[in-house]
Amino acid sequence: MHLFINSLAASSGGGLTYIRNLIPHLAARHDLRVSVALEPGLREEFRDFTNIAFVELQVSPPRRFWYEQLALPGLIRDCRADVLLSTGNFALWNSPVPQILLSRNSLYTSADFYRDLRSRREFGAWLDTRLRAFMAKRSIHWADATVAPSEAFAAELQRWTGRRIQAIHHGFDHEAFTRNGRPLAAEVEAKLRSAEDSLKLLFVSHYNYYRNCETLIRSLPFLRDGLTGRSVKLLLTCKLAAGQNPGAYRPEHAANLVKELGIGDMVVELGTIPYSQLHQLYRRADVYVTAAYAETFAHPLVEAMDSGLPVVASDLPVHREICGEAALYFPRFSAQELAARIVEIVSSTGLAARLSASGAARSAAFSWRKHADELLLLAGSLVAKN
Repeated sequence: MHLFINSLAASSGGGLTYIRNLIPHLAARHDLRVSVALEPGLREEFRDFTNIAFVELQVSPPRRFWYEQLALPGLIRDCRADVLLSTGNFALWNSPVPQILLSRNSLYTSADFYRDLRSRREFGAWLDTRLRAFMAKRSIHWADATVAPSEAFAAELQRWTGRRIQAIHHGFDHEAFTRNGRPLAAEVEAKLRSAEDSLKLLFVSHYNYYRNCETLIRSLPFLRDGLTGRSVKLLLTCKLAAGQNPGAYRPEHAANLVKELGIGDMVVELGTIPYSQLHQLYRRADVYVTAAYAETFAHPLVEAMDSGLPVVASDLPVHREICGEAALYFPRFSAQELAARIVEIVSSTGLAARLSASGAARSAAFSWRKHADELLLLAGSLVAKN
């Protein structure tokens, strides 16, 4: 079987994590041919996989959708692929081969996100998201099969489209995730050393609205009051400054909130950490926290659990599906309840250890090899029907 993967949209976040982890497992399959369309900047990451054909295409994000619709069908025919995997939420409406769509953007169905954009008066972004949601919904109808990374998000997509959606969990590979032992950058290391005597809360993400960073920030004064005499640091893998994060999200509101609350000493902006070094950061933290109000899988939760961190997460169906009993949950916009869960972990004898043990067992349930096997089984069934 010859699988063609359209990963032109994989530039950051979950999309990039996905392709980085999937390709090595596909490359290990000797009964499979794989062609991958990707941006030239990513080719160097996969230089060791000589048995995979890479098609390097330089396409700007505003042109990507129409370029894919017009150019990719010819490329797929030319390489004689048997099946297409579209990884970026949008399908080809005229795919020349059976097509699997990976739908993994929860913003298109999130009422919270649309409300958030309106409250920030970002009406252009609101309209753009609505238009993209329309095309994403149409894409699910164009595809021969649609895959979601969790049961909870699959159910949400089914309600939205009326189409059957198959859930195939994204995976995790402990050995690959922890392989890189290169030290963290000196600037990052210095910031971590300065926080060594504090309770270190970690949040891994670029700045964006749906990760709800503001609720994390608002929780810090409650923590300062609830943990009297204990220093608390919130470690962020982003910087709350314009132009310092991918995408068009504006962090100025979060930065101003830090100033208004007088908690500049509690927020540590580490900046972007290379994915291959993230495991070192998890191991330096005490608790992993997320207040996201929209999610499809949440790779950092699995990474945190594998690293032995107790987790405090917003009460979303996806978070409960991924973490189970390895996390404590709070209403997604309640900074006070978030702080209360952290205080509970710090104050309760043995709770952190129980959550950590549950997390280690839970993270072992996710496997990129299993994901690849289930994906290829689906692809094979589509080819057989064609």
